[in-house]
Amino acid sequence: MGISEETAGKGDITFPKGFVWGTATASYQIEGAVSEDGRGPSIWDTFSRTPGKVVGGHTGDVACDHYHRYRDDVAVMADLGMQAYRFSIAWPRIQPDGSGPVNPRGLDFYERLVDELHGHGITPIVTLYHWDLPQALEDRGGWTSRETAERFAEYAAIVHGRLGDRVETWTTLNEPWCSSFLGYGAGIHAPGRTEPGAAFAAVHHLLLGHGLATAELRAAGAKQVGITLNLAPISGNDPLAVAHIDGLQNRIFLDPVLRKEYPADVVERARRFTDWSFVRDGDLDLIGAPIDLLGVNYYSPTTVELRAGQPANPVHPGSEGIAFVQGEEERTAMGWSVVPSALTDLLVRLSRDYPGTPLIITENGAAFDDVLVDGRVADERRIAFLDGHFRAAHAAIEAGADLRGYLVWSLMDNFEWAEGYGKRFGLVHVDYASQNRVPKDSALWYREVVRRNGIQS
Repeated sequence: MGISEETAGKGDITFPKGFVWGTATASYQIEGAVSEDGRGPSIWDTFSRTPGKVVGGHTGDVACDHYHRYRDDVAVMADLGMQAYRFSIAWPRIQPDGSGPVNPRGLDFYERLVDELHGHGITPIVTLYHWDLPQALEDRGGWTSRETAERFAEYAAIVHGRLGDRVETWTTLNEPWCSSFLGYGAGIHAPGRTEPGAAFAAVHHLLLGHGLATAELRAAGAKQVGITLNLAPISGNDPLAVAHIDGLQNRIFLDPVLRKEYPADVVERARRFTDWSFVRDGDLDLIGAPIDLLGVNYYSPTTVELRAGQPANPVHPGSEGIAFVQGEEERTAMGWSVVPSALTDLLVRLSRDYPGTPLIITENGAAFDDVLVDGRVADERRIAFLDGHFRAAHAAIEAGADLRGYLVWSLMDNFEWAEGYGKRFGLVHVDYASQNRVPKDSALWYREVVRRNGIQS
């Protein structure tokens, strides 16, 4: 099986000794088995079964059947030389109703997975929440309710109690921006609510959940605790428009976690939607407790400009008069701009504005229109994408960014949320009818990057 020699960059590069290479997935996107072994329903079960919410009416009911095929999937990772694997725990497998009795069969599954990883020399990195909130908690208010943050901390302690002796690195939340603004503000992700005020309440209670869970994990002896944020460099022709969107996309999460404060300009602009009464004394001290690692999910930058009469973008409440513009860059199958240099800018900005926080790329990758032909997926565009972004990350390290590792999204093609199964991000091709896995050319190329700890042109 050949690999294209054509890549985006030039020249050999080597990453620092000890740099960690791996890949990542999320529970609802790959596991399937949604009604097996005591798992309760999640908001994504409900949302995906609601007509018109997911392309093609697709659901995660089967997905990649990873629940039954995890041993084979770990073997694939091992063959590709992966050093680390970031996966998420399905809260409804552990507590079907989000609180109360623990389902031991759910914990058993993740214990088997962790042991399988260790057996192949792969380091597990656990994400406690990647969007599959137990439906019972959503019925009581979901992330707009303080109770959900409190229950999340209890759940975190339960999972650590079973896996803490074999898992060193813990991520509390994945992309709280998506959970809050897409789920509660724009309604395009579960639970599908369209209430800007609820989105801001969800922001706070997600971050409070992070803070409370961090305290529980610390008390239990967790070695490394962090959070994963989806961050994007914002640029444009007007400083106020740039600041507005940067506040809603980036600083509303970075500042509470790393500075123990919400950005004053964001708080003021959001007063048309909320009075912030859900923020209580002591909350920001909990949210801003020191973390060991900031997970960075990067896919594409954002460009904005002032445009009179432009309606608000529902994923950015209060963005009237601001247009989101696209340049001439290459685009992925998701329509996202391919701008590797923006990753350098982002990592350098984080190191400058929030010094002293080690960074790891917890997600970066791209969907393209991959085709399996004669047992091979020749995905040269993904190879070029990864080559460019690896080089951008290396440039950030040379500029002083404390970047410790890089986890490619995703291990395999999977359920891409509201886009269903039509968008393929995987290093490994999945035939959803047969569940057959085939490593793409990009996977074989990546294996060489990991082996060399760098890129050889």
